[in-house]
Amino acid sequence: MNRLPEKIIDFHVHLFPDKLLDAIWNAFSTRYKWDVLYKLYYRDCVNFLNERNVTPVVYSNYAHKKGIAEGLNQWNMKILDEFPNLYCFAAFHPDDDNGMEIAENILSHPKVLGFKLQLLVQNFYPYDERLFPLYDLVMEKNKRILFHAGTGPIGNQYVGIKNFKKMLKKYPDIPANIAHMGALEYKEFMDLLNNHENLYFDTAFTFFKNADMGFNLDSSYLELNKDRILYGSDFPNLIFPREEEINTLLEMGLSDEFYQKIFFDNGMKLIDKHSGSR
Repeated sequence: MNRLPEKIIDFHVHLFPDKLLDAIWNAFSTRYKWDVLYKLYYRDCVNFLNERNVTPVVYSNYAHKKGIAEGLNQWNMKILDEFPNLYCFAAFHPDDDNGMEIAENILSHPKVLGFKLQLLVQNFYPYDERLFPLYDLVMEKNKRILFHAGTGPIGNQYVGIKNFKKMLKKYPDIPANIAHMGALEYKEFMDLLNNHENLYFDTAFTFFKNADMGFNLDSSYLELNKDRILYGSDFPNLIFPREEEINTLLEMGLSDEFYQKIFFDNGMKLIDKHSGSR
């Protein structure tokens, strides 16, 4: 049958205040020559997805520098209250003097699932000792970390499997999502699933045609790990039609159980587990 569930959960959406999103789109255009197809601000973005049976929506944002995480998280609280089926990975920056106070405050909102760490942009290692209090808090509060930890589409010294493994030596049980299936070190990241039961992967910006960074492992890896993969789109920051990644996954001819799990069931399981006051 190989078809989508009636509803899809997108576990990798980017929502920012309008001015920050404008700056991100400008950076994509000037630095990487990427032309974003869906220049939608947050309300239009959520409505666009909901109209296509995408609900719940799980989004993230991150503090690219010291001093903005608190304002971002205040904004996060506002829009989480505005939309009934919206969940968030919130912002954190280890240079903030009151960083842990900010983190504890945002976790008081029941629709915050944890925090986003964008190592490529934020320019710190996943094993940075300044992050350890955050990891401890996340585990204590039954939340998660969404890591951009891979080397794709571009890399720097802060990302990559070696750095991530170094963090896992200290926090082997950390509840974490790996964005983009660990691109470009797909096999090395996916092999972590064998020994770290709290790791999940999302599909964002990974399953599309004619792309150097696309998923390059046999589809058996996907079927074998169907309980640990979440659909994510990277919407609205896409340079190809949103449907292309969905269609690429469907054309792989995997089991109906695979599609049901990655497009809905696995996401709902994590939302149920990590939302609410604990």
